[in-house]
Amino acid sequence: MTRVSILGAGSWGTALAVVLSRAHRKHEICLWARDIALAEVMKRNRENSTYMPGIFLPGEIGVTSDLRAAVSRAEILIGAMPSAHARSIYALAAPDLVAETMVVSATKGLEPSTHLRMSKVIAQVLTGGSRAESSQRSAVLSGPSFAAEAARGEPTAIVLASRDDVLADQLQEEFAGPSFRVYTNSDVLGVEIAGAMKNVIAIAAGACQGLGFGSNAQAALVTRGLAEMTRLITALGGKAETMFGLAGLGDLVLTCTGGLSRNRYVGVQLGKGRSLTEILAGMRMVAEGVGTTAALLALAREHRIELPITEQVDAILHGGKPPRDAIRDIMERPQRRENSRPDR
Repeated sequence: MTRVSILGAGSWGTALAVVLSRAHRKHEICLWARDIALAEVMKRNRENSTYMPGIFLPGEIGVTSDLRAAVSRAEILIGAMPSAHARSIYALAAPDLVAETMVVSATKGLEPSTHLRMSKVIAQVLTGGSRAESSQRSAVLSGPSFAAEAARGEPTAIVLASRDDVLADQLQEEFAGPSFRVYTNSDVLGVEIAGAMKNVIAIAAGACQGLGFGSNAQAALVTRGLAEMTRLITALGGKAETMFGLAGLGDLVLTCTGGLSRNRYVGVQLGKGRSLTEILAGMRMVAEGVGTTAALLALAREHRIELPITEQVDAILHGGKPPRDAIRDIMERPQRRENSRPDR
């Protein structure tokens, strides 16, 4: 059996544990929770009632709050923590990893302080000694995947991206299951930036709904959001075709339209006039898009790329701009040809 350790017992970490318990390959799974009390309740009740209520944790899944115990002997290590905590958790785990451990990031976000993608954070933290080749033993998991639906066994298709084709193929076999289809992709940059950026576009889509706008506005927002994502990703060196796959268009549509989207929820509530502080205070789980806008805009400025939707979302979140004014400013921008490049 393959020993899999998952760092982060939120909704997605818990869902991945359950998904892997059903995979075609057999796994010994260890789910690590930072919260000691949560870990004890999960072990006792065989349920994560805080983040994934109603989903039974099969016997293959062990739960612990002891990071060293979770990481030791891990053949596959999955990071499912919020992006803001990733560096510190990987750093604590690093001494107990071996060179052969395959590291998979399932976090959709950028590090707030450095604007780095999670694969870059992993490479920085795990480089040195026996982990000198860590960047070649890592992969990222992304795509349209609400945690609750995946945990219930509903059909889900995701992308596993790595520059190492052999590693990608090996992980594809490990993750694949009866209702969990895994595609591989070598465009790590494109997959990661898409996973982070779609959350920001979803906040804008939610704001449109909160303001009472109809389907026309939603369709336009998603379409222009995809164009915005493609501009930045290709400028950074990613592939345009990645944006028309599961990690791009697929995840964007899901997050902008699905009722389980946390980022869309934030946008809806902002559109209804609630303050960001009030909204976040009532949420247990992290809406990654809130902390990602500044990082994306910093990357855009560095590469002289215009991100009009992201700019307006940042103005709403961090500048106190009324959502209706932000949408108006997007609509009143100078008219352009649809396929023009407004970035230079």
